[in-house]
Amino acid sequence: MSGYDWPDPGGYRAAAAETIRHHPAVRDAVGSATRTFDASRQAAYAAIDSDAWRDWARDVKTHALGRLDEYLLQAERALESNGAVVHWAETAGDALAVLDELVERHGIETAVKGKSMLSEELQVNRHLEGLGVRPVETDLGEYIIQLLGEPPSHIVGPAIHKSLDDCRELFHRRLGTPLDADPDRLAGAARDALRQEFLAADLGISGGNFLAADTGTVALIENEGNIRLSTSLPRVHVAFVGIEKVVPRFGDLAGFLQLTARAATGQPIGNFVSLIQGPRRDDETDGPDEVHVVLVDNGRTRLFDDDEAWEALRCVRCGACLNICPVYRQTGGHAYGWTYSGPIGAILAPGLLGLEEGITLPHASSLCGACADVCPVRIPIPELLLHWREKGVEAGLDPRAERMGSSAYAAAARRPRLFGVAAEALRRTPWAAIGTSLPILSGWMQERAAPRPSPKSFRTLWKEGIE
Repeated sequence: MSGYDWPDPGGYRAAAAETIRHHPAVRDAVGSATRTFDASRQAAYAAIDSDAWRDWARDVKTHALGRLDEYLLQAERALESNGAVVHWAETAGDALAVLDELVERHGIETAVKGKSMLSEELQVNRHLEGLGVRPVETDLGEYIIQLLGEPPSHIVGPAIHKSLDDCRELFHRRLGTPLDADPDRLAGAARDALRQEFLAADLGISGGNFLAADTGTVALIENEGNIRLSTSLPRVHVAFVGIEKVVPRFGDLAGFLQLTARAATGQPIGNFVSLIQGPRRDDETDGPDEVHVVLVDNGRTRLFDDDEAWEALRCVRCGACLNICPVYRQTGGHAYGWTYSGPIGAILAPGLLGLEEGITLPHASSLCGACADVCPVRIPIPELLLHWREKGVEAGLDPRAERMGSSAYAAAARRPRLFGVAAEALRRTPWAAIGTSLPILSGWMQERAAPRPSPKSFRTLWKEGIE
């Protein structure tokens, strides 16, 4: 169960083309799963006044982000009064240092993990392995991809890029199930294997969907019960929580837990909701001896400082924008090259990774706007995609051929006679023969038929129409 290397986010074009051309089964599996997710979301939204709920969620998250320092300090005080230990982590290294100390102090050998995208962002598994600790993913999807040595392909469904036959072959090889096993038998085999891991683990690791500031409550949503076991059976529990996950009041959780589940999977609420405030008390039989809450920045403050891009921090990690995105459906998540894929990943990447490293991903979009239509907290994703593209141009990170082509077009457009001559020449160009070798157009024509020019140019038609 070794760690994995993320591809380079800057290599999105090549990775996407590789998937589309040589791995059509990925497109089939991802397309089927995301369409099912989105159909469920539509039905769940239709059962409530979704516009009112989404407006409320947007406003609460915007308010919390506007007073982030105040609410985080309030959450720290509440957590500590509940007996939890709070750690502040400006960087990934700071967050992982918490594990260093706990592993050494408690002699930890095995850790069980609930699904957490933040732990993926921090590369927790690889770090634990370097410390001699064996991390075990306990979410079924995460367990599958850990056995395969792959990163997650989706925020909610980590293994949606794998077909049933893929899982049958994997479980037959690793767990001894029949090659024709049905999904229930596969899940049962994973359950049997993981049960022993839960009982033996010294450390439980989770993320945090939300953090209520007034009560110091970490809220976790799941459907399998594995988070409940990961956070209660081991003697030490560590929750990695992004600083943007804070909400003002415990009462806010009721709305967010329901809205997130509806947006993600179409459920009225997740099958299991865990509300964690601190360690086991003296009169309680269940729960860890220690609870550590690590409040992680890792670039979020830098993103917050951007006057426009900060709105991405409202994200509740529901995956709805991935499910509706026509681009994501073609490639799945691995082509994006880092933890967060799809439209939300494309607007988080330049802020969290840095503009130069993440600038390719805002271009992985058709700008159709469907992502904004489904977002439960109304993040204006298309506007932020354009924002990062503009930032890339300002920083000189757009491709040289694209800059030259745009400059040449602007120069011609300011000279009517030159523009007319150039337009007529382009109309007579045999695109099918040479288009694939031209800068800018070559990428467009890789997946499209050559355009067929009209018998007369628009300028000619316009001139004839007014005479």
